[in-house]
Amino acid sequence: MDITLVLGDITEQRVDAVVNAANSSLLGGGGVDGAIHRRGGPEVLEDCRRLRASQYGGGLPTGQAVATTAGRLPARWVIHTVGPVYSRRADRSELLASCYRESLRTADDLGAETVAFPAVSAGIYGWPVDDAARIAVTTVRATPARVREARFVLFTADVYAAFQQALAESAPA
Repeated sequence: MDITLVLGDITEQRVDAVVNAANSSLLGGGGVDGAIHRRGGPEVLEDCRRLRASQYGGGLPTGQAVATTAGRLPARWVIHTVGPVYSRRADRSELLASCYRESLRTADDLGAETVAFPAVSAGIYGWPVDDAARIAVTTVRATPARVREARFVLFTADVYAAFQQALAESAPA
């Protein structure tokens, strides 16, 4: 799988699936989640409401992933995943890694070949960006998947630089 980096807006990516750093309610929020819901339109929210009414009545658990339509986004699907809130007292790295593994598994189930990822948990959830980038890149690199391209779409230059560093450090020898 090719891993690429883009400095830009995830809602503008022409890919098979866009990963949403969702909150557990699946009903929209701030940051990436709000942007995806705004750009995707009411179709995304309707699919999320259907999921809440069926198997996710209590919300989507942290580290899991589920797909909906992409609505008006230039993608076919949105893969929603709930990242962990960063804690200095508890190591939640495995939950963050699970977001990427489960998103790739969901992408495989959908037949998606190209997937755009945000920096899950590196915004309002407070995960230190260097560590979030390391976990994201090493997990995606180590996860077997049929996905052809995993594209990290990063909104700011500092987050892009952290992912560049993580990608360089994780490159096979």
